[in-house]
Order: sequence, then C-alpha cells, then structure tokens
Amino acid sequence: MPGDLPPESEWPAWMRRAQDGDHGAYRMVLRAILPAIRRIAARRIFDEDLVEDAVQDTLMTIHRLRHTYDPARPLMPWVGAIAVSRAIDVLRRSGRTRRFEIMDDEAMDAAADHASADPGEAWGNEREVARLLGRLPQRQRMMVEMVKLKEMSLDDAAGASRMSVSAVKSLLHRALARLREDGNA
Repeated sequence: MPGDLPPESEWPAWMRRAQDGDHGAYRMVLRAILPAIRRIAARRIFDEDLVEDAVQDTLMTIHRLRHTYDPARPLMPWVGAIAVSRAIDVLRRSGRTRRFEIMDDEAMDAAADHASADPGEAWGNEREVARLLGRLPQRQRMMVEMVKLKEMSLDDAAGASRMSVSAVKSLLHRALARLREDGNA
C-alpha cells in the first residue's frame, strides 16, 4: 500500500537495512521503486510484454547486485542505471529474434486446408498431419493444435498456455515454417 511505503529520501536507509538482511525493508524498497522501474522501461520500450521482461530483469539484477549499492548515495540513479541497461538488453534480444522471425498472418491463415472432397483422402490427411505434428517440439505442436486445429483465438491460446500473445505468434510462426519445410521434403 502506498501509505506504507517510505518516502524517497529514506530509500537509501531502507536499502541499507535490506543489505543487512531486513527482508521487510527489502520488500518495501522493491515495492517503492517498482513504478519508477516500469516508467523507465516504458519510456524506451513500446511493447508491454517486453516492458515487463525489462522490469523483471531489472528486479533480478537489483537483487543480485544489491550488495554493491552505496547507501550514502541516492538510490534512484543506481536503480535507473540498471533499469536503462536492462531495457536496452531486452530490446537487443528482441531485435535479434524479430530479425529472423517474419510474422505473416495471411500466410499462416492460408496454411491450413480445412476442406477435403474424399473421406478417404481426409483420413490420409489426418495421418499426414499427425506425422508432421509429431516432428514438432511440444510447445510448437501445442500452438498449432490450439490455434489451427481447435481454431482458438491467439488471445485464448495465450491464456490457456499462460504465454503472451507475441510468444504464441512466434511459436506458431516457427511451427508453420517447419511444417512447410517438412511437407516439401
């Protein structure tokens, strides 16, 4: 609760207490700085999922490096430097991944052929689909089954799998690319 949080001028003293092992003080400091970390990340990153990744990375880094903080100095410049660095790291990782993954929703929608004229042909298609799905990693297979076979929306698949929509899209894209490769081989 905001009323329970120490004012910013007291944060260095609370962090010192946290460094000395006071778990309550540590929780209070983390709760107090969390909104600032989120704002710093959101100023640099426009994808909400990536903002949360940066926030989590920042909190983990603060936890790992809290012994390096000097309580004689203000806390927020130290936290801000870590938050900016983690936001940049998240953007770099995201850029490397997105450079190799092309999201083509029209191609993904066109990949599934739901119509079959001959019931015998449908049985053969089902066996072929099962064979191809069996070659996919579990998470990719799960996304294809949810979105393409069960016709779940991306939001529903994300909720059911406890993943972000962008993660579902990414897994689905990789799965369909692999299925295209395997189907042409």
